[in-house]
Amino acid sequence: MRPSVEPEFEPPFVVAEPSRHAIPFVFNAPHAGAVYPAAFLKESRLDAVALRRSEDAFVDVLFADMVSLGAPFMTARFPRAYLDVNREPYELDPRMFEGRLPPFANTRSMRVAGGLGTVPRIVADGQEIYRGRLSVEEALRRIEWLYKPYHRMLRQLLHRTGRSFGHAVLIDCHSMPSTSLSRDDGAKADIVLGDRYGTSCATALTDCVELALRERGYAVVRNKPYAGGFITEHYGEPALGRHALQIEVNRALYMDERSFSRRPGFDRIAGDLREAFGQVSTMIETDLSPRRIAAE
Repeated sequence: MRPSVEPEFEPPFVVAEPSRHAIPFVFNAPHAGAVYPAAFLKESRLDAVALRRSEDAFVDVLFADMVSLGAPFMTARFPRAYLDVNREPYELDPRMFEGRLPPFANTRSMRVAGGLGTVPRIVADGQEIYRGRLSVEEALRRIEWLYKPYHRMLRQLLHRTGRSFGHAVLIDCHSMPSTSLSRDDGAKADIVLGDRYGTSCATALTDCVELALRERGYAVVRNKPYAGGFITEHYGEPALGRHALQIEVNRALYMDERSFSRRPGFDRIAGDLREAFGQVSTMIETDLSPRRIAAE
């Protein structure tokens, strides 16, 4: 009998807590996990390097200083190629599995069609992950033991923040391959902010983040090609004082995308991000009341 969760995933996620929760932010890195269990590698037709193409490499380190600002930071340890928590809980491709999926599974979403469901079929560059089909029970096991506890903890962090401050801001931290940016999307974009076209986060708050990043020399684009995934859409309810903003950092800025090594400017970019969100937290506190943000 297989264990409930692979021993390599103990713990499956980490929450770095500040000494004092001083600002109404929660930071989250759902795709930074870099633990690849031996059993998973055996099931895969790809090696560990190829599997990492779906990983938001080093994002957990890039945003780690947010804890020093006074905000908790949650990071998955399991990789996106194994389970994607930035999807609905049951976005599953029936072609991947032996057996019948439960009737409540969403088998027709665009993400499933593209091979990037809750249990992905492909890595980011389109290569098939698995040698053969998985059992339905395996997919449900990953959802029960990894996906659901992850979202339960994220909800707890946001509810706690809302109770303490009267509102909560979730910053969902990601990175994007430099090749994902077409000319139409803004080939020179350093950072893409996704607020689901203004529906997941108050525009005034997104404006603050964009301004702080631009003041530090970064080219910022909104919602193209990344408007935000399930997490941004699901947790962002501005009218209720709950804001969710996705941030995608161009990987070419801070890492070598072939060797998965950090570039010399890594620490500077991490410092810029810390300063930018420190500025945003001050702007919210002094210039933007929770009531005004919610009304935008």
